[in-house]
Amino acid sequence: MGHGELTHGDVRVDPAELGPGAAVTASGRVSAARMYEPPTPSGLFNPTQLARLDEALTLASRETGLDFTIYLGELGEDSRVGAERLHDSIGERAPWSVLIAVSPGERVVEVVTGAEAHRRLPDRGAKLAVMSMVASFKEGDLIGGLISGLRMMTDQAGPAPRD
Repeated sequence: MGHGELTHGDVRVDPAELGPGAAVTASGRVSAARMYEPPTPSGLFNPTQLARLDEALTLASRETGLDFTIYLGELGEDSRVGAERLHDSIGERAPWSVLIAVSPGERVVEVVTGAEAHRRLPDRGAKLAVMSMVASFKEGDLIGGLISGLRMMTDQAGPAPRD
């Protein structure tokens, strides 16, 4: 064994060939420090944007007593039918639910309200909110448009009725 060379079994390791943060231990094992890189989100929004959206959904539902849901994705050939199918899949709470379905690729926004939700959020209020969302979407602000639309619908629906 030459000066400065370490062996590990039949493998010789030259410390000069090791990268930054790597060292050869007394046993001949190579130990390397690596920077921890948390997994990057693969979704459309970053964690801060998701937190903002979650907060807006929570506040809208809490204030109005209605269940607000957002769907982003393909709606199919007939976007209205696709959105209504998604709304129906909500289950028991569908009558008190509002679905905001956005298909950026198809450039479509659909709002579906259940029977009880429709009494408090009329079509006119939903249309105004959609117009506001579309204006933000055209500027490239998807998250801002969704949050703005949620706030407008919350204002239109008003506070939850007292039992």
